[in-house]
Amino acid sequence: MKLKLKSLRKRQKLIGAIAMVALVALIFGVVNSPAIVGASASTRQLPIYSVERSDKAVSLTFDAAWGNEDTQTLIDILGKYGVKATFFVVGSWVDKYPESVKALHDAGHEVMTHSDDHAHFSKLSSDQIESNINASCDKIEAVTGVRPTLFRAPYGEYDDHVISTVNSMGIHTIQWDVDSLDWKELPASDIVKRVTSGVGSGSIVLFHNAAKNTPEALPAIIEYLLGEGYAIVPVSELMLDGEYTIDHTGRQFPASGT
Repeated sequence: MKLKLKSLRKRQKLIGAIAMVALVALIFGVVNSPAIVGASASTRQLPIYSVERSDKAVSLTFDAAWGNEDTQTLIDILGKYGVKATFFVVGSWVDKYPESVKALHDAGHEVMTHSDDHAHFSKLSSDQIESNINASCDKIEAVTGVRPTLFRAPYGEYDDHVISTVNSMGIHTIQWDVDSLDWKELPASDIVKRVTSGVGSGSIVLFHNAAKNTPEALPAIIEYLLGEGYAIVPVSELMLDGEYTIDHTGRQFPASGT
């Protein structure tokens, strides 16, 4: 009797082990099926890094979060060439320099939000993200009379949660595909080389307000772009109207069939 019982227990253990292996295999097969993987990939939330354009158009963007030494200089350089840019400003920067925010707007540049306090947004809840962005937008709108429709994440950091929350606010998140690295205080010649060698139609170029050598580099960059036949436009004018898709690189394309 004891022998039969021992044999029965062994058999039950063997059957249980086989069932567990089968269950693991089934789960692995379902999760990694093309349909599931495809759905996961297609629902990944991305900001706009660049735009598919049939013409030669680019956008110059400037993040303003701390210093204010060169805002008027940048306005003067851009004005000399008749170029309009997009400035992503932090709410606390608006608090400190409302006259510069107004000067940017009065010169015809877009003033968009770069958050209220340059926080790490991936660490915030949806409510905190909305409150932070709305606070900065309130400040910008109070000075310019125009409410921002574009957002650039502080530090360029984002995840699906951040992008989906911002999208739900009717705001587009904007990254860049050409980084000047001007914040590293590169020589002006290096900044020029980085931008002119990386730019293409639909590019969004990243600069920073108060970066040491950006004012020196900017004229040569603008002259190169204009000489190559590029139109330099604010980001809202670079973006596509109507339905669109964003590929895995963050490039905005017209939706198929539209």
